[in-house]
Amino acid sequence: MSTVYDCGDSASRSAGLSAAKSSLKSGRLVVLPTDTLYGIGADAFDSTAVSSLLGAKRRGRDMPVPVLVGSWHTIDGLVYSVRPEARELIRAFWPGGLSLVVQQAPSLSWDLGDTRGTVMVRMPLHPVALELLREVGPLAVSSANVSGSAPATTVEEARAQLGETVSVYLDGGIAQHAVASTIVDLTGDSPRVLRAGAVPVGAVAEVLGVDADSLTSGAA
Repeated sequence: MSTVYDCGDSASRSAGLSAAKSSLKSGRLVVLPTDTLYGIGADAFDSTAVSSLLGAKRRGRDMPVPVLVGSWHTIDGLVYSVRPEARELIRAFWPGGLSLVVQQAPSLSWDLGDTRGTVMVRMPLHPVALELLREVGPLAVSSANVSGSAPATTVEEARAQLGETVSVYLDGGIAQHAVASTIVDLTGDSPRVLRAGAVPVGAVAEVLGVDADSLTSGAA
């Protein structure tokens, strides 16, 4: 049976984080607040748990699960190499609403779906998410909704869609931005925006010293 913890109350928040940590380490799923939208999370290195996450969302392996991290430096252990553009974007926008698609380290023993050797990484700007990530390490996290349905901006919306497939729900109130992260692909010769979102494309372009149009040309 799933349990909701009110993270606005210190005692409930502490109990919720403890329950979430235990659940994740046992291969179960957790819903957590982020600065963009609510997310459904699993231990990134537990392939069975990641499969359960995809099942809860009714989503296939062709849409692999992104990874949330709790610090700037975690990315160094997850990627093949950190390009200068990635460093610049991390310094400018992490923690925050910017996701980076990078080449993953070939030694990683995880299965996030059909990633084709890449991983999408973000550090969220939310105290509950950061505390959990710093305790348990990288989490595979996708938006807390059934695929094709509206993303959840409250824990109630997430629970209405995901129900008992999730063990622990951490209630952090209404999502601050209620908009998905901006996604920048750094796996090609030039950076490319795959999705415009919480961070304006113009701000990304300014940090990289390029024209905003060059970031979106050819993007879906």
